[in-house]
Amino acid sequence: MPFELFLGIKYIKAKRTQGFISAITIISILGVLVGVMSLVVVLSVMNGFREDLMSKILGVNSHVMVLKFGGAFQEYKKVMQKISKLDGLVSSTPFIYTQVMVNNNSGSVSGAILRGIEPESAGKVVDIERMIKKGSLGSLVSRPDGLPAVIIGSELAKQLGIYPGDILTVVSPEGKLTPLGRVPNSGKFKVTAFFDSGMYEYDASMIYLSLKNAQDFLGMGERVTGLEVRVKDPHTSEKVAKSIQNELGYPFWTKDWKMMNRSLFSALKLEKITMFIILSMIVLVGALNIISTLVMVVMEKTREISVLRAMGASAKSIMAIFMFQGLLVGVAGTLAGLISGLGLCYLLGKYKFISLPADVYYISKLPVLVEFGDVWLVALAAVVISFAATLYPSWHASRMNPVEAIRYE
Repeated sequence: MPFELFLGIKYIKAKRTQGFISAITIISILGVLVGVMSLVVVLSVMNGFREDLMSKILGVNSHVMVLKFGGAFQEYKKVMQKISKLDGLVSSTPFIYTQVMVNNNSGSVSGAILRGIEPESAGKVVDIERMIKKGSLGSLVSRPDGLPAVIIGSELAKQLGIYPGDILTVVSPEGKLTPLGRVPNSGKFKVTAFFDSGMYEYDASMIYLSLKNAQDFLGMGERVTGLEVRVKDPHTSEKVAKSIQNELGYPFWTKDWKMMNRSLFSALKLEKITMFIILSMIVLVGALNIISTLVMVVMEKTREISVLRAMGASAKSIMAIFMFQGLLVGVAGTLAGLISGLGLCYLLGKYKFISLPADVYYISKLPVLVEFGDVWLVALAAVVISFAATLYPSWHASRMNPVEAIRYE
């Protein structure tokens, strides 16, 4: 063991007369510990929130959407065949998307988003089947009591007081064109299942019909709003969208899930960076304690430093002694903080004892996802800050004149 490291470790163990210095050393370790623990927990919660939000968004929406300038189009089967052989594409399905009004028999009215889907192929593109409660996706093709089936969001059902088997009236503003103008179209549907994505925004505003029933209700004939596409890797969706765009050309255009939720994920990324910077200030407080500890140790060890210099120790060796001491404090606080932070993340992830209002945060439980890239970044930042805190006291100790230091001894 180098004598610089040996002395650095020895100086951490204060004697009785140096109890105050030892207390400040412990406070320094605790400061770094709290900062690192806070960073690990907060970044993991934000990662979990982003991942949970992403899974819910992709459970309802596809990775890529293919649309046409001018609105709905009829040749969707030819388009599906044309893009089916592109690299990175898994499957596709047609869909209809429009705004409607819904009401129950008691007169409660609410706005909603009508989604027309093919039950046979929609499950291969979006993870909707696992979100269907008290029924099945296949029930959309049935006609209970002679009425077309509908699946509605669980929160929307609560607002309207709807239960499986109830009759729901749907009103579309895009009705039939008459001599008196366009008249809203309305129809009655029977609720066969609930839809529960866990995301309040979707559950409170969405209803599903089969593609055929939606076309009949809206008077669209064989036309659809567009195609939903699933890709192998959601993170490369923009590349697949571009290849589809190049293959189809004008008048078709594409957009991927990143583009549709760009503002949301940009805000989450900015918030994560901001929280990292703010919580790094806690580590900086611990680093300031390291500076004060080393300054007092240098003052306390003036005679020992002078003796070491007189015995031939170089200025670099003296500087290394106190750099090792401060770095050991930073590393100890960092390791303790990582262990505490990861342990707390494990408890939060396993027991999920923190509940959230779903209508505010989109989710009902606090999600946690530890990304080891973030853990390494936090550890590196804490060690670098601790190391930077040792530079001035160590440099000051190395510049001491041994003759001046022991003149009055």
